[in-house]
Amino acid sequence: MTQAPENRLSMGNIIAQMATPLSAVLIALFLLAAGLAATFQLEQLGRLEKLRQVTVQAQILASGIAAPLAFEDDVALREYLNALKTDPQIVAVAAYDGHGDFAAGFARPPARLPPHFPKGGESAKQESSANSLIVTIPVMQGSTRLGSVYLLSTVDSLSRRLTRYLGIAVIVVAASVLIVMLTASYSSLRHAHQKLQAEIASRQQAEEALRQSQKMEAMGQLTGGVAHDFNNLLMIASGGLDLMERTHDQARQEKLKAGIRQALDRGAKLTRQLLAFARRTPLHPEVIDLRERIRGMDALLERSLGESIEVAMHLPADLWPVELDASELEVAILNIALNARDAMPRGGTIIIEGTNLPGGDDAPDQVRIAVTDSGVGIPADLVNTIFEPFYTTKPVGQGTGLGLSQVYGFVRASGGEVLVDSIVGKGTAITLLLPRSLLTPSKTGLPADPVAALGRQRILLVEDDDTVADTVSGMLTILGYEAERVGNGDDALHRLERGTDFSLVLSDMIMPGDVSGMELALSIRKRWPRVATMLMTGYSAAAASAAKEGVPLLAKPFTIQDLSVRLAIALDQTATGKP
Repeated sequence: MTQAPENRLSMGNIIAQMATPLSAVLIALFLLAAGLAATFQLEQLGRLEKLRQVTVQAQILASGIAAPLAFEDDVALREYLNALKTDPQIVAVAAYDGHGDFAAGFARPPARLPPHFPKGGESAKQESSANSLIVTIPVMQGSTRLGSVYLLSTVDSLSRRLTRYLGIAVIVVAASVLIVMLTASYSSLRHAHQKLQAEIASRQQAEEALRQSQKMEAMGQLTGGVAHDFNNLLMIASGGLDLMERTHDQARQEKLKAGIRQALDRGAKLTRQLLAFARRTPLHPEVIDLRERIRGMDALLERSLGESIEVAMHLPADLWPVELDASELEVAILNIALNARDAMPRGGTIIIEGTNLPGGDDAPDQVRIAVTDSGVGIPADLVNTIFEPFYTTKPVGQGTGLGLSQVYGFVRASGGEVLVDSIVGKGTAITLLLPRSLLTPSKTGLPADPVAALGRQRILLVEDDDTVADTVSGMLTILGYEAERVGNGDDALHRLERGTDFSLVLSDMIMPGDVSGMELALSIRKRWPRVATMLMTGYSAAAASAAKEGVPLLAKPFTIQDLSVRLAIALDQTATGKP
């Protein structure tokens, strides 16, 4: 159905291209020729019909004058002949005896009657000229020829013939005028269509230039914001290290180390927000109970929002489970709540409510999580910009502009949608629509303290960056593992071919060489199934493939506690044969 207007436009374009002045002249000439041919045909048919009528009149006259000719009754003969004077088209009529001599008749000037019956008149004869019709009929009584009849008639007058052909002429003229008008109309349509196409092309070029400009502006904001925040973090880290080298005060060193740790955590959070917005973050989805997870955030929300903000939760007990990254969900809820707090400078209530949304037809089941405030609201012209990275209405230094962009990126990466409903002066509601999961929520948690290695366990570390390799090797050593390092996937395969005395292979995903981290893990799973594998990545669109293949994934940067727990889980799964 949507293509019908395009088809009509295309057909109109074809007709407009055909409707040229030359084609209009040719069509008009064709109609004129057709009209003339029809007129000629009608003229011939009319002449034949008139000749037939005159012949019938002559035959009737011949039958009527048979007796007067036989008995030489001149009075009766003249009465029969004069009766034809009432027909104005009968120009001349005469009767001749058996010897061909004139017996009686009349002629209208300038017509003249032949004094004797024409030769060859022994039988019926018809003659036709441009303006007259001549019929000669023998008068018979049985097989005896008594005489002959001569009848001269004119064809229809010019005025009568013109009247007869007037309808054809009107039709031809009307058709020609209509063709000329249609030609002019379609010619105008063609020019208008060409002008419209030119305007559309020009508008598309302008829109493309505008989109490109907006992309460049957004990229400039993004890179400028990232550079600003990371320069601050690097300043804290580099300055803290310089100060630590120049002080021997233990308390001062601990404070500097805490500041550096805080800067690193902020940098990791900033990177996660950027990756979430770009939908490149390696998420760790799990089936969770939304009601339990969100209600468990009350203490965190209370500390983060302050005493002037009250949080009300309306989460039904039968709220459907969802499958997503639980930590990213908590960050998203917290970011929305912080923005709601800033929209209510005098305090107020934030309502977090959940609803099950059954699907229908092709629509899937969804869970609706809405966070509503009673703040200042968002102007309609700014609603579509609040999810842009580094867009913020807060003063410089009081907001990164990445909070809502993280919400958008996380929800979209989880297969959901984000909706905004805001009224200036009354408040804002940000709604997360998350796909329902039919699986049972997981109840397992991670240990709070690092898990040390059990017994003598060797790990093959595959990392191309020397500094990162030294750091991870140090962590493994502290955890009680024996670590051996190679630089890429090719070297890792060669090392395993010499001996598989390793409990686990810990590999980066993106490395130089022909074998990537993902390919290495799949090859080990196939050739050495008793050797556990785990991948590391900081930024990679291939992270989703690890979850798809069931390969454990550790996101950089990670702490020694994260590393210990993930190693323990991966080794236990391989030892027990669990996927």
